[in-house]
Amino acid sequence: MIEVTADWRNSQLVDKLRESAGAEIIGESGALKRVLSQVETVAATSSTVLILGETGTGKELVARAIHNLSARRDRNFVSTNCAAIPAGLLESELFGHERGAFTGALAREIGRFEMADKGSMFLDEVGDIPLELQSKLLRVVQEQEFERLGTARTIRVNFRLVAATNRDLLEMVETDRFRRDLYYRLNVFPITVPPLRDRLEDIPLLVRHFSKTYGERMDKTIDVVRPKDIEALIRYSWPGNVRELQNVIERCVILSSDRVLHPPEFPDANRVGKEASLKPRSLAEAEREHILQALQDTEWVIGGPHGAAAQLAVRRTTLLYKMRRLGISRPLIDGSLSAG
Repeated sequence: MIEVTADWRNSQLVDKLRESAGAEIIGESGALKRVLSQVETVAATSSTVLILGETGTGKELVARAIHNLSARRDRNFVSTNCAAIPAGLLESELFGHERGAFTGALAREIGRFEMADKGSMFLDEVGDIPLELQSKLLRVVQEQEFERLGTARTIRVNFRLVAATNRDLLEMVETDRFRRDLYYRLNVFPITVPPLRDRLEDIPLLVRHFSKTYGERMDKTIDVVRPKDIEALIRYSWPGNVRELQNVIERCVILSSDRVLHPPEFPDANRVGKEASLKPRSLAEAEREHILQALQDTEWVIGGPHGAAAQLAVRRTTLLYKMRRLGISRPLIDGSLSAG
C-alpha cells in the first residue's frame, strides 16, 4: 500500500489545478498551495467567490481554475474587466439591450450575464462598477434575473459568479463608494492571492516556465539561467508581481542569442536590499506593518475602547477584513506569525 503523505497530496493538488488553469498556475510555495486548496474546496459548490489581491498576481487564473474544476466546466466562462469598459457602456455590456434602447442601438444584443447562463461569470475589477449600477448587479447576483435595456421583460439566468478586485472594498463601503449589501453578497468565499514577494521560492519555477514559453514562440532554446541572475530576481520586490516577472523574462528571451537567459538591466540587488531596509516595499506592506504594530501594542485585543481597531481609528469589522486580506493572524507559541 502506498502511503499518501500531506506533501504528496499537495503536489497532486498543484498538478491538478495547474492543468485546469491551462498550465499557468506555477509554483510550489506554501502560500500558493493554500490558495489552491481553497480553490479545490469552493469549486465543487456554486457559491460566489471574491478573489482579492494586488494587480498582476493572477486573479483571473484562479477564477478559471475554479470554473474548470466545477460542474460547469463544459459551459461558458465569461470574463469581463469592469475597469476596461466605459461607465456609460458597462450596463449594456453586462445586461444587453434591445434595438432602439439608446442612440446607436441598431440591433438587439445579449449581455455578458446571458452569455454566462449555465456557466460562470467572472467580474474582474468589480470595485470599479459605478455606484448607480451596483443595485442592478446586486439583483442579478441575488435573484439571478434582470431586464435588458429597453425592455421590461425579465430574463432568468443560472450562473456562478466569481468576482475579483485589487481594491479595499470594505473601505469603499465605509466611505459610501460601494454598497454594503452588495459587498456582503460578493464576499461569501474570499480568496486572497499572495503577491510574488510572499512566494519568492516560486520565482525559479516561474522563470523556467516563462523562458520555455517565450523561447518556443521565438524559436529559441533557453535552458540555462545563471545563479546570480536568479538571486537578483529573488531579491527584487516585484511591485508588478507575476505579470512584471513575465514581461521581464519575455524581454530577456528577446535579448538572448544562445541557450543562456541573458537579462537586461535587472534591478540592482544591493540597492533594492538597502531600500527595503529603509522603507516598506509597497503600500500593502506598510499597512501590514502598521496593523501588526497596533496589535502588538494592544496584546492582540482587536475590539473595545483600548483595542487595536480604536488605536487605528477604524471599525472592528474593517480591521478584521484587512487582517484577512493581508494574511495577519495571532502569533504561534514560538512567536512566529501563522499564515492567516
